[in-house]
Amino acid sequence: MAEIVAGDKVRIHYTAKLEDGTVVDSSEGKDPLEFEAGSDQLIPGVSKAVIGMAVGDSKSVTVPPEEGYGPHQPQAVQQVPKQHFPDEVKEGDVFKAVSEQGEMMVRVIEIGDDNVTVDANHPLAGQTLVFDMEVVE
Repeated sequence: MAEIVAGDKVRIHYTAKLEDGTVVDSSEGKDPLEFEAGSDQLIPGVSKAVIGMAVGDSKSVTVPPEEGYGPHQPQAVQQVPKQHFPDEVKEGDVFKAVSEQGEMMVRVIEIGDDNVTVDANHPLAGQTLVFDMEVVE
């Protein structure tokens, strides 16, 4: 079987877990994930990990934050006046925000009396992830 090289279209089934084994995403029961090997269509740690594999191969790869969703950026956590949110806002809600850097998604992490604390980091930023993957095509 031919080994995957950068630029090949590949399809994988995967399970993504935190280091403690908590599953955070999976293709189980869904179509395989399709992407170009070695491209920036996916986090680098997975996109590069398939290079050298072949159809039918399975492996587990540990992806540090730098090869995943990046380190947690403390400056991406901001307090916004509560008046800018709907009355029914709750922790965990996600909103589209506009800043000098452009549009971004923010997650509500705390609601105070006057301010709402939002986090623009990806929910998995700063996390080391373990991907179990199998090349299916």
